[in-house]
Amino acid sequence: MKRLIRTAVVVLSAAFTLSACGGGDPLTSASPGPADPGSASAPAPAPGGKVVVGSANFPENVLLAEIYAQALEAKGVQVEKKLNIGSREVLYDQVKGGGLTVLPEYVGSLLAYVDKTSTARTKDDVVAALKEKLPAELEILSPAAAEDNNSLTVTRATAEKEGLATIEDLAKVAKGYAVGGPPEFQSRQEQNFKDVYGLEFKEWKKTGAATADAIKDGTVQVGNVFTTDPKIVLNDLVSLKDTKSAFAAENITPLVNKAGVDDTVRTALDAVSAKLDTAGLVALMKRVAVDKDDAAVVAKDWLMQNGLV
Repeated sequence: MKRLIRTAVVVLSAAFTLSACGGGDPLTSASPGPADPGSASAPAPAPGGKVVVGSANFPENVLLAEIYAQALEAKGVQVEKKLNIGSREVLYDQVKGGGLTVLPEYVGSLLAYVDKTSTARTKDDVVAALKEKLPAELEILSPAAAEDNNSLTVTRATAEKEGLATIEDLAKVAKGYAVGGPPEFQSRQEQNFKDVYGLEFKEWKKTGAATADAIKDGTVQVGNVFTTDPKIVLNDLVSLKDTKSAFAAENITPLVNKAGVDDTVRTALDAVSAKLDTAGLVALMKRVAVDKDDAAVVAKDWLMQNGLV
């Protein structure tokens, strides 16, 4: 997150336009508040006990929706998939209205959407705040260990040369470094970095979706790269640990319409969350974004490997 839904355009560079959301939202390019609950556009609930699994329009969210859908089908649940729909502005109201039953979400971004004033940062605090702020129609199930979070990332050579393991370590060298990220990264994070870590960078550059490549080629020394971006591994980059939680937690969790789920659905989705971690998600996204494997096939392989189908 933290946390915006955006359009995927080109595999890798824009399959992770996530990295262009600048301060943290894997689901949207803007964070307006939820629409009026009485909106006439609210869809009708799915008929006949069918569970409708939706997704945002970027590859990672589609993959997660495929995993959820196939895990439910393996338990005999009747599932309809509605993938690549669009932004949180659209998706949130569809889940609330019952047109969608299940949506892969990111806890920090979701909280920022429903409560712009929240200062929660840790997973436990974010989840607790969400449970208070979500309307009666909605709930989040058990969050996964997997996160698609913001990071400040450097080359391995830089990390080793300067002894950088945490964002706090950057304070000793940041004034000599250029930092890259999405266009809105500086306005959203400059003061935050000063307040939390005492960071002041020499220059802020708008590197957008090419941030990982800009770090590798030396255009910038530090960059805002999302933690599931395969280029962190492919470019041998190092994401520095956020020990003081400058970025809110972005654990992946199913957002569900309460009326549309039963114990079978909850148990199946919680089983997915129990197995899904960040390293595993990065490996899955390499298959989708780099190797161009079909998301449904990648999802099935992961579910089989984890004994969930």
